[in-house]
Amino acid sequence: MSNTVLKTSRRNFIAHKGRMALSAVAVMLSVAFVCGTLVFTDTMNTTFDKLFAVTGSNVTVSPKAAEGGEEISATGKPDSLPASAVEQVRKANGVKSAEGGVVSMAVTVVNSKNENMGSTTGAPTIAGNWSDNELKSMKITSGQAPRGPTEVMIDADTAKKHHLKLGDELRTIAVTGDLRAKISGIASFTVTNPGAAVVYFDTATAQRGLLGSTDAFTHVNVVAKEGVSDEQLKRDVAAAVGADTYKLQTAKEAADSNRKDVGSFLDIMKYVMLGFAGIAFLVGIFLIFNTFSMLVAQRTREIGLMRAIGADSGQILKSVVFEAFLLGVVGSLLGVGAGVGLAVGLMKIMGQLGMHLSTDDLTVAWTTPALGIFLGVVVTIVSAFVPARRAGKVSPMAALRESGTPGDKKAGRIRAALGLVLTGIGGAALFLSASAEEAVPGSMWLGMGVVLTLIGFIIIGPLLAGVVVRALSGAVLRPFGSVGRLAERNALRNPRRTGATAAALMIGLALVACLSVVGSSMVASATEELDKTVGADYIVQSETGQPVVPQAEEALRAAKGLDHVTPYRQVPATVTGPDGSSEKSDLAVTEPTYAQDLRRKMVTGEQTAAFGEGALSVGSIYADKHHVKVGDELKVAFTGGRTATLKVAAITLDEGNIDRGSIYVSTATAAKFLAADKMPRPVMLLASAKDGQSDAAAYTAVKKALADYPQYQVRNQADYKQALKDQVGSLLNMVYGLLALAIIVAVLGVVNTLALSVVERTREIGLMRAIGLSRRQLRRMIRLESVVIALFGALLGLGLGMGWGVTAQKLLELQNLNVLEIPWSTIIGVFIGSAFVGLFAALVPAFRAGRMNVLNAIASE
Repeated sequence: MSNTVLKTSRRNFIAHKGRMALSAVAVMLSVAFVCGTLVFTDTMNTTFDKLFAVTGSNVTVSPKAAEGGEEISATGKPDSLPASAVEQVRKANGVKSAEGGVVSMAVTVVNSKNENMGSTTGAPTIAGNWSDNELKSMKITSGQAPRGPTEVMIDADTAKKHHLKLGDELRTIAVTGDLRAKISGIASFTVTNPGAAVVYFDTATAQRGLLGSTDAFTHVNVVAKEGVSDEQLKRDVAAAVGADTYKLQTAKEAADSNRKDVGSFLDIMKYVMLGFAGIAFLVGIFLIFNTFSMLVAQRTREIGLMRAIGADSGQILKSVVFEAFLLGVVGSLLGVGAGVGLAVGLMKIMGQLGMHLSTDDLTVAWTTPALGIFLGVVVTIVSAFVPARRAGKVSPMAALRESGTPGDKKAGRIRAALGLVLTGIGGAALFLSASAEEAVPGSMWLGMGVVLTLIGFIIIGPLLAGVVVRALSGAVLRPFGSVGRLAERNALRNPRRTGATAAALMIGLALVACLSVVGSSMVASATEELDKTVGADYIVQSETGQPVVPQAEEALRAAKGLDHVTPYRQVPATVTGPDGSSEKSDLAVTEPTYAQDLRRKMVTGEQTAAFGEGALSVGSIYADKHHVKVGDELKVAFTGGRTATLKVAAITLDEGNIDRGSIYVSTATAAKFLAADKMPRPVMLLASAKDGQSDAAAYTAVKKALADYPQYQVRNQADYKQALKDQVGSLLNMVYGLLALAIIVAVLGVVNTLALSVVERTREIGLMRAIGLSRRQLRRMIRLESVVIALFGALLGLGLGMGWGVTAQKLLELQNLNVLEIPWSTIIGVFIGSAFVGLFAALVPAFRAGRMNVLNAIASE
């Protein structure tokens, strides 16, 4: 009998493949997102691995302070070692050759039109010396290598992107000055270029222009003699130069270090994208659950007949689960293929943005399709298990009844009670989160509240359907007369089905609403804080965090109409309090005019006192934690400098302040304990116009002064607020784009529910048509039913999401995000948009219903 049941399952699956198509698409989309993410990130890892493997020498010698050969310090210059180290290395046993290298990533390269040649993908601009080691990954394809200070070579990808040719002039801006040179050559990567813009100078020019001295290098590339291993070479070089003098890495160690740095970023991106794929899977569960619930209901008589001729409940359950298994396999296999296509598409998009990823490096590990298929099949089977179990409970007597037995009222009451309890507990957790006084427990309560309220709303969806759909119908459906009332009754006919369909849409829209509230509140809070505390008229900084070069600072100070310019530095140090505890901190090193540029609320003392000789100020959180008061002395060990004993002259209020937790020290004080070449460059310049100076005139003067330095953005307070809004908006748009996958799957669920509902009501539709319902009215009825289901899901999702968002904002008040702002335009727009989603979802089901043959429909069972 078991084989017969399985054969029947296969026949049912093939016979109803049209009804399962949208469920298969949902599985396919979710699996595609997982597989596409894994293939894309694996391909990026492969690309970087090949690059690191090719570019690394047998052993690399670099400064002890540097994390790697290409790292730079806050001074704007790379850490360096003396040129004499090259000779020391050459004399070591096992060394075939040793070559000094120069690499800096704190540079900006501009063309003759003053356009920045840097990548838009976040990849760095790299300047260095052309050496034999570069021939491992580059080859000159046009012109020749640079031979003096007036020549420079550029990579072919950047040249192509910016339409550069031999003889064009480039200006390389570094903290040591500007290098102007004409392009003498163009070099192509022999491996995939991950997007960096690269310029090469001859060695002496690179040393002088990037390091400020011809007696320094950033690293030494060491090549081993034949038969000498990298590990042996490392030991020999260490013996020659001193094991603790410099940092020594084999090619493998350097590649592993670089891979770790890149991998951490790729892992964040991968897990974020997989998180959204998980949301899509969650939404897909409702679609599949609804599909099998309706199929089981429609086949009640068929299942009853199978029971009557000898099939037991276990066999029926296995039959439905097997159909789900087939659905999962088909959808997953399609998803794996679509995922590879998605990865290739992402690679093409990154190529347009400047990060070139070759399809030759396309990496499809066996684990990727295996994981995709496993997830797709498991999610499908889990989704179908409850309907399958329900099918197994169909009695033989059901063969004598009409299809679609009524639900269990007792089970419905238990479900409603459970949902209400979970929602209540979740609401209490959200309340505790909103009233929390510390971030960690508050975050835990928030997470618990979000999960429980989401589950609770899903469970009580059928209960809410009866109330909310009736309320919506009064405003949306009743104006359409009898057709509207029919649509309302259809939506309420099976509240469980309506609730499950709406829940899929609810999840995506709840996240949209929550993030919209948080994002709007962040912008509003920051804007209010800027209005309260920022006194500076203009703010100058780099989007990429590059330090401000001296020539740019001098140009700003020379601008007409300015009262003062305040450089803001961050200096790493270890601060030891009166209680003996030590903490690492980035000191805010600036000048007395900073008190005018950023107005801080004070607990004790005056803000300007912090910038006196041998003085500092601390934040109230630090002061309370370590029992610090004005007049106490703190030991400050400047990283790369000496230890100072500084007196606390003021305590700033951290609550409600934009520069929360900062320890302020004057530039003059820091300069006493740091060598000139160790003093970090400013990360930001604050400037204010003279009294009576026209804002427009001063702003124009500031813009003009820094026109030659496109790496820095000049903003007045209005610009800064808009930039903040744009940044948050861009982040939200990216998140909304990822959430679109879940919303698409939810829309497929509405389409599938309507399509199966039309099949289920075939005879009823035929009878209505026979007594005078026109095709137009029938289609309108189905469209209205779809609209009210979509609006029901939107109302639940937006309401739930706003609740989450308000709670999150209350928790973020601990981080000075004090303003709650509900983006009503977004919320209302999404709600109205949901109605159009409902109309779109109903197009095909309504069209098919309208084309039904009346007599055939009446004759159907």
